[in-house]
Amino acid sequence: MKNNTGITMVSLVVTIIVLIILAGVSINMLVGDNGIITLAQKAKENTELAQIEEEKQLNSLYGELVNSGDGIFDDSNVEAIEKKMQLL
Repeated sequence: MKNNTGITMVSLVVTIIVLIILAGVSINMLVGDNGIITLAQKAKENTELAQIEEEKQLNSLYGELVNSGDGIFDDSNVEAIEKKMQLL
C-alpha cells in the first residue's frame, strides 16, 4: 500500500477559500461605512465640536463674571480672561 502523508489538494483549496473570506470580512469591518476607522473619525470630529462648544460656554460664563463686577476676580485674572476671549 501507498503511504499517504500530507495535505490533499481539496483541503488546501478549502483552507485558502476560508482564509480569503475571513480576510474580506476583516477588511470590511476596518474600512467599511460602519467600520472601526470610520467610527473613530466620527468620534474625533464629535469630540472636537464638543470641545469648541464647551470653550464658547466657558468664555460666555467668564464674560458674565467679569462684567458683573462683584469683585470675584482681581485685575490679573480679568486680564487673563480677556486675553483668552480675544483668542477665540
